[in-house]
Amino acid sequence: MAKTLYMRFRNADGGLFTLSLPNPKDGLTDAEVNVLMDQVIADDIFNTSGGSLVSKDSAYIEDTTVTAITLT
Repeated sequence: MAKTLYMRFRNADGGLFTLSLPNPKDGLTDAEVNVLMDQVIADDIFNTSGGSLVSKDSAYIEDTTVTAITLT
């Protein structure tokens, strides 16, 4: 089972920018993700084609289970 944290931001032009982080810690809280996203915006470290990140859009954790198929 693999987990990935996806954080979506709006840039200055109104476009979407998605930042994904594999294997987020268990028990990650909404508050922790909000603080992280606020810090990403404040630090202005990502230069997107639509300009700086200006607001939070959404965030979610995707949990993927892979089941191998036996081929004959």
